[in-house]
Amino acid sequence: MEKRLILAEKPSVGKEIARVLGCKKPINGGLEGNDAIVTWAFGHLVTLAGPEKYDEKYKHWKMSDLPMLPTPLKLELIPQGKKQFFEIKKMLTRSDVTEVVIATDAGREGELVARWILKLAGCKKPMQRLWISSQTDRAIKEGFQNLKPGKNYDALYEAAQARSEADWYLGLNITRALTCKYNAQLSAGRVQTPTLSMVVAKEEEIQSFQSRPFWRLTGSHNGVLYASAHSHQVFDQEDAKKRLAAGQKETAVVKLIERKQKEIPAPQLYDLTSLQIEANRRYAMGAKQTLRSLQNLYERHKLVSYPRTDSRVLTSDLVETLPERLEALMGGSMKKEVHQRLKKGVQVTKRLVNDKLVSDHHALIPTEESVFLSDLSKDERRIYDLIVIRFLEAIAEPAKVETFKVKVGVGSEVFSATTTKSLNLGWKAIAGESQSDELPKVKEGEVLDHFTLRLKEEKTQPPERYTEATLLRDMENPKRFVKEEAMKKTLAQTGGIGTVATRADILEKLYAVGYFEEKQGHIFPTSKGKQLIELVPEMVKSPALTAKWEGEFNRIQHENRKRQEFIGEIKEKTRELVQGIEQSDTIYRHDNQTNTPCPDCGKRLLRVKNKNGERLVCPDRECGYKKNVSKVTNARCPECHKKLVMMGEGDQKFFKCNTCGFRESLKSWEKKNAKKKQQMNKREATKYIQKMKKEKDEPVNNALADALKNFKFDE
Repeated sequence: MEKRLILAEKPSVGKEIARVLGCKKPINGGLEGNDAIVTWAFGHLVTLAGPEKYDEKYKHWKMSDLPMLPTPLKLELIPQGKKQFFEIKKMLTRSDVTEVVIATDAGREGELVARWILKLAGCKKPMQRLWISSQTDRAIKEGFQNLKPGKNYDALYEAAQARSEADWYLGLNITRALTCKYNAQLSAGRVQTPTLSMVVAKEEEIQSFQSRPFWRLTGSHNGVLYASAHSHQVFDQEDAKKRLAAGQKETAVVKLIERKQKEIPAPQLYDLTSLQIEANRRYAMGAKQTLRSLQNLYERHKLVSYPRTDSRVLTSDLVETLPERLEALMGGSMKKEVHQRLKKGVQVTKRLVNDKLVSDHHALIPTEESVFLSDLSKDERRIYDLIVIRFLEAIAEPAKVETFKVKVGVGSEVFSATTTKSLNLGWKAIAGESQSDELPKVKEGEVLDHFTLRLKEEKTQPPERYTEATLLRDMENPKRFVKEEAMKKTLAQTGGIGTVATRADILEKLYAVGYFEEKQGHIFPTSKGKQLIELVPEMVKSPALTAKWEGEFNRIQHENRKRQEFIGEIKEKTRELVQGIEQSDTIYRHDNQTNTPCPDCGKRLLRVKNKNGERLVCPDRECGYKKNVSKVTNARCPECHKKLVMMGEGDQKFFKCNTCGFRESLKSWEKKNAKKKQQMNKREATKYIQKMKKEKDEPVNNALADALKNFKFDE
């Protein structure tokens, strides 16, 4: 019997597809049914080969060997994916397998994952494409009833390949050129470097800021505060005092009253970036942390639609599914609000449904799956609740308010106040907002007795440092960082720096390589990061570069732009940039150099900090010596419950809490906790590990599982 081979991106997704299609027979690397075989990757199994695969000389980093511009670029297996790749290749060569269904994530990177596997395996069999926006049984079944020809997505694959190849040529060459030129472990890229540049620019703005005192003249009457309509900030103290004195001699008279009613439309649904911004603002969750929880809600719990979306609206075909999605929310924490919405019906507007504004995937919304809140982790629950509340808000009526603007004349001064009264809370009631206070009862021409004037001294404040939320916002809309109007337009069309799928990884990388550090929720550039921005060519640190590239990828995908032509231009630009770095006379200084010599080459080691702790690193990349000084662990302080830091070596290792000062040796800690481990019976431990293995596709690798791995149970 002829069979189709279905290739998913991850084991968890593949197993769900297999379950829905009735493929129950376990085989090496997959599951088989009567008319289908389901297999899976582990994300990328295949990648572009490293420079050393083209020439032995590239094993050593030398400026004289740059730029590296091999053509064509080769593919190679990622080491940890070799076994699975060869299992997939065996399945592809089976005589009963007559076609392939690409079921990887429905997007640029998902297409690349599958196409590279098929290309390296030499597969020439017909292809079809599964394109779905949720992982529910219904969505999977409907998706397989509406498979698309694989050739429909050839241009998407070309765009994905262009992105990967361009990043190889530019990123690897610039990184090697910087490292060789300055004998420091430096890296640059078309997305990470402009992002770093924005943070450095913000820091420079803060450092150069000079605070100035100013005075604010205000009035108040019956608890309502009135601001000066002429100038909120008066920088001349004598002038401010004169205005105060003059006003105190005058009578306050109501000059104008404006009453207006208006509707406040419901907010739009979340895309990935707006959700990451909100989660960071509300819960201080990092972008990667939010994406991880969202991915679990999508893949494991099947409660939300496709995560990596850049759309904030729905397509018209989804409108008929909205009542069913509402019904599924009845088991959650918003039962009362859901019940009311089911009675009132869904409000469909252009802010909610607009086919023209949806790219590959619609906005984030709940699926038709019923929720069991007890199954969700704390972070998953937070993200799920945000999506549900926004969904309920987006399909609710507009809020109606009445604004009441009062202008009061006091001599030559004019003061104004605007208050708002809710006429109908509409969507605002979903999040629990209550009715506002009554409007003040004043009339035009009325003299206001006891209208009090005050003069308050304040100081101008420097701009706020970035949080992950505000940085994501500027990555999405970095127009103010470029001067050319054409580039601003391109940035608006392409969605800014990077994509919704890559921004979280970019931030994590900038932390990991030591260009960023986080203090009390704010992002600071390190000395290394600041210097890098001085060293890299102007083109690489401008948001215009990544905007231009994204525009080219869109042209390749939608307008028949040839990938080879674009890559040819990238090679020429790479030659130019490498030459510019080689001829630069800028100096790089290590400000984190220690007096500790490298045991391998003798150079003085550098002390490097990142999110996971500190380590000593040899500045010579050829040497590559590294030594951990301290490492943030998952162990919790028994006094303040913050994460403990592991320090010391060998028998001298100890835990330290950087918050409250708690210290305890590793030996003492292990002895104390051994009794707790022994109290766990074999059944509980086995059940726990099985649960974790089921939930995770990668090997279990958490603190408790590691602790239990070699534990001997009493029979």
